[in-house]
Amino acid sequence: MVSTSYPDVLLYIDGEWRQGSKHEGKAASQPILNPATEETLGTLAHASRADLDAALEAAERGFAIWRHTSAHERYKLMRKAADLLRERQEDISRLMTLEQGKPLVEARMETAAAADTIDWFAEEARRIAGRLIPARIHGVQQIVHKEPVGPVAAFTPWNFPINQAVRKVSAALAAGCSVILKGPEETPASCAALVKAYEDAGLPKGVVNLVFGVPSEISEYLIPHPIIRKISFTGSTVVGKQLAALAGLHMKRVTMELGGHAPAVVFEDADVDAAIKLLSGAKFRNAGQVCVSPTRFMVHENIYERFVDGFVDAVKQIPVGNGLEDGVRMGPLANSRRVDAMEALTADAVSKGANLRTGGARIGNKGYFFQPTVLTDVPSNARILNEEPFGPLVPITSFTSPEAAMIEANRLPYGLAAYAYTRSSHLADEFARRVESGMISINHHGLALPETPFGGIKDSGYGSEGGIEAIEAYVNTKFVTQLNV
Repeated sequence: MVSTSYPDVLLYIDGEWRQGSKHEGKAASQPILNPATEETLGTLAHASRADLDAALEAAERGFAIWRHTSAHERYKLMRKAADLLRERQEDISRLMTLEQGKPLVEARMETAAAADTIDWFAEEARRIAGRLIPARIHGVQQIVHKEPVGPVAAFTPWNFPINQAVRKVSAALAAGCSVILKGPEETPASCAALVKAYEDAGLPKGVVNLVFGVPSEISEYLIPHPIIRKISFTGSTVVGKQLAALAGLHMKRVTMELGGHAPAVVFEDADVDAAIKLLSGAKFRNAGQVCVSPTRFMVHENIYERFVDGFVDAVKQIPVGNGLEDGVRMGPLANSRRVDAMEALTADAVSKGANLRTGGARIGNKGYFFQPTVLTDVPSNARILNEEPFGPLVPITSFTSPEAAMIEANRLPYGLAAYAYTRSSHLADEFARRVESGMISINHHGLALPETPFGGIKDSGYGSEGGIEAIEAYVNTKFVTQLNV
């Protein structure tokens, strides 16, 4: 069954929407599935090697135009694209829910946030500035220039099909770079709607190009290509390391936003009720398919039972269903592979002694639904305490001292996000100083705003996709010293 409310998704190359060109023995398109119904929504065009070459040539031409477009003109065009996203919010959000599964209210929030992100980077376009350095010798002028790095290859995931793309594209455009965006094959229409907003705002041909296809083939071709000067990738740590290594062979600048396994520590003096409310909301957003989702819950032993009882009660109240239905707070997982992964992680934890307090099973036999799941007293050798679950599973363990909690928080090689709940300013400061993470949020969940840094350390990557730090990855610093004669 093919939905009539969902478009077939095309490539966007050099200002034109087009099908993929002839492939040698490979499919030129693929079906797009609704994860709530498993029905076919439409088809997605795949880029061939010839299409990638066309996109590269277009990006090179687009860069020659865009780098010389004034910052003020870039600002005005970007602000127009943001306004178009807002005007189209309802239609885009529906597409996102159809292809990704998240509740419509979350899709609306993502679309609105994308417009805010464009606005932020548009303003930053007007603030990219060099500086004059006082010279030691009379008659010498020392100038620092900030210049766009060049055409960018950006690779984005399916869990936030607009949010992840808009950060990369907007930062690049603000700096004066052109972009080839390799969008997510499972959730392409909402990503294409972002590019459409830029097109309709008047972006010159070739400045943004959108391709889809076999991810490994596209990355292996684009990253080493001499036209591409900068790589930005969001995805798993395993794939990120491979792409970073490939980029390193060719001295390409790289931003990597990779996996995480965020500790959420509830200290003895915390407001337990507030922690339950906020953590239950944050954890099951987008069915737990969020890189900064709290995933390792650690609760002080003196409040452990109270927290667990309250948290389990809150989780049992979460309505799960088709994201287009009113009242649904958690939709399906993205695909059948995620369901299989949730079953495997749950079974492994239980086999090693964890207690299954609620959930733990697939819902129904149509769509990729899985119950919100809580596991308690999880042993340290369970896979779920060592592998990012990326789904609606919550492992809860207890700790005896703040020292023990911080040691456990730093045990894994990940360092993307971390959360803590405490009334003690001293303990909050100690947590912020000692926990190895690129982002830390205490007593609330305040990450991923456009104006704040967004990125990890250790195996969670490097570089930032938010705040003023994000722009730096898209500019070269050139120093010019001149003796006036």
